[in-house]
Amino acid sequence: MKKIELLAPAGSFEKAKIAFMYGADAVYCGTPKLSLRSRSEIQDNDLEKTINYAHSIGKRVHVAINIFAWDETYEEIKEQAAELNRLKVDAIIVADGGVVDVIREYAPDTEIHISTQANTVSYHTCKFWQRNGAKRIILGRELNKEQIRDIMKNKPEGLDIEMFGHGALCFGYSGRCFLSEFLAQRNGNLGDCAQSCRWAYNVYVEETNNPGNLMPVETDEKGTYIFSSKDLCLIKEIPDIIDMGVDSLKIEGRLKTEYYVATVVNAYRNAIDDYMNDPEHYDAEKYLVELEKTKTRGLTTFFFNDRNNKDFQDYSGRQYNAEYEFGGKVIEEKNDKVLIEIRNKLSIGDTLELLIPGEIKPLVFNIDKLWDADTLEEITTVNPGVKEQKVILKIPAKVEEGWIIRRKK
Repeated sequence: MKKIELLAPAGSFEKAKIAFMYGADAVYCGTPKLSLRSRSEIQDNDLEKTINYAHSIGKRVHVAINIFAWDETYEEIKEQAAELNRLKVDAIIVADGGVVDVIREYAPDTEIHISTQANTVSYHTCKFWQRNGAKRIILGRELNKEQIRDIMKNKPEGLDIEMFGHGALCFGYSGRCFLSEFLAQRNGNLGDCAQSCRWAYNVYVEETNNPGNLMPVETDEKGTYIFSSKDLCLIKEIPDIIDMGVDSLKIEGRLKTEYYVATVVNAYRNAIDDYMNDPEHYDAEKYLVELEKTKTRGLTTFFFNDRNNKDFQDYSGRQYNAEYEFGGKVIEEKNDKVLIEIRNKLSIGDTLELLIPGEIKPLVFNIDKLWDADTLEEITTVNPGVKEQKVILKIPAKVEEGWIIRRKK
């Protein structure tokens, strides 16, 4: 079996380091102005740090310039492309044909990856993009496995294929949507989506015998989330994805927390490795247990197994995680105690889980003692403050900087 690349989101330099630590082969990121996450924390100087760090450990970085660009944006795109070429980024993700031309001219040493925003759903389109300089195609998420398998059999030689395996879905066609611009004057195709498909809507129908009289379609006091999709999860489909020869499996989530990145990347890393090592005994349930400990809208395989699948809308509109939350991150270990940067309230008696890179089963332990990080005095509880709040506790294992801790509520 061909080794598949695990590609993780990196909304910041710190998140990139977390993704690599928990098993990502590559990360993708982008600056706020020119990628489809205008609220991303990563800035130009973070790009250089991320690229240099990744290359120092033998990993890859893909940077998105995947907006649909107005003419007035092209000078900035040219500058960004030239800078990325200088930094030796591994690939630039592009959706707009005009931007592809710019990348070919201003970043000639850099691979071009065609974004899912370009809605590539056929091997004929794959051939078009390869003729125009593409090294990789990121498929539209609307494809089912038979269609993906057909693309893999008929695509041009030397063209890589990437697909999404986990994360938020969009009501639009692979994210290509104008609803946010229409309702909120925030253009999703320029990276400023207001996520209008996640809003609550009041729906009305016109009475048949009384034209003009609108009757509300009632669900609850909040309205109904008629556009909001569940989150994609193809952990059970890892065997099919690997067997059909897909080159890269992508996790969505540049705006998600370090806890989310660590949990999801670790689950898919273990799943991929376990299947490749022992395909006959692959069991997705243990990975699914971990994935369900993150904040999610509910999970769906979307169209992958069934083009007629209708189980991908979440009409409640809620993200839920009833039992677990981000506890903190390891800063350093010293004299059998561990300095933690906390993300939620921690108290004596809390049950914590340490996410160990490369292991699907977390280390479960209880907090017996807490020490104030500044005074070293014993305390019973600690709350996140306006600045980074740190605390000292004991963990019954050797730990490393950056390891993630979750708290059972």
